[in-house]
Amino acid sequence: MNFAGTQKVLVADDDVVNRQVLAELLKPEHTVVLAKNGAQALELAARHLPDLMLLDVVMPDMDGYEVLRRLRTDPRTAHITVIFISGLGRPEDEANGLKLGAADYIAKPFNTTVVMARVAMHLQMVRQRRMLEHLAHVDGLTELANRRRFDEVFEAEWQRCRRNGRPLSLAMLDIDAFKQYNDHYGHPAGDRALRAVARTSASGLRRPGDLAARYGGEELVLLMPDTDAAQAQQVVIAICTAIAGLGIAHEASAVAPVLTVSAGGATLVGAGADPIETCTELFAATDRLLYQAKKSGRNRVEWRAAPLQ
Repeated sequence: MNFAGTQKVLVADDDVVNRQVLAELLKPEHTVVLAKNGAQALELAARHLPDLMLLDVVMPDMDGYEVLRRLRTDPRTAHITVIFISGLGRPEDEANGLKLGAADYIAKPFNTTVVMARVAMHLQMVRQRRMLEHLAHVDGLTELANRRRFDEVFEAEWQRCRRNGRPLSLAMLDIDAFKQYNDHYGHPAGDRALRAVARTSASGLRRPGDLAARYGGEELVLLMPDTDAAQAQQVVIAICTAIAGLGIAHEASAVAPVLTVSAGGATLVGAGADPIETCTELFAATDRLLYQAKKSGRNRVEWRAAPLQ
């Protein structure tokens, strides 16, 4: 994820001169979106999800306070940082805006140097917050999603697939004889091997909504929404083949002379016999199939298509 890219600022002001001045100030360094009233500001905020919003308080039909209230009640826009720009100079006006959740308050007529300084400060805070949020969901060693992120996405995709009657495929990968690899080559080499397996696994996924995550130790999970059993199994077999194709020597393995993985997978499908009723059951089925793959000699994929109740 690139945190150094151009950030987006939405300017909402009913005065065309103010909009033009602010746009000219911000355009050299930021992507600028302009709104001329409160209703348009809400519509553009939901569509563009800006990093920061400069919001006039006094506008016809819907004032800035009401715009902010509505932003905060919509999950899509609740996180947007808002700076009020207003000709209302009373302390209670500023306090009212801050109580509603505005991050800052700039009085009109505004000083362009002050505006740029405040915008830069708040955009830096937005960037830092997003970096921290990103790091909270990333495994430090493999740079894949971590278990916390996987759990969140898995639950959301489970609910979505239940509603839509769409397939949901889940696979677990385990590096064969990884303890022996670490014992033989050392833990730094083991870390490098795990990172290589993680990169290969993530690059083998085909859809934007697919997710590769480190579940723990040398275990990875692959979540593939809207992917049926045949497609998912093909993807996982290709990933396992590509991992073996890396040619990472493993002299201590009884499975193969190179590093390999075992995989188990299950796909949630339409209603039928032997149903799966919860995401916990889908995960447990996948875990059992991984165990079966290891028990059957490792370096293989075991799969099951399980109907939804």
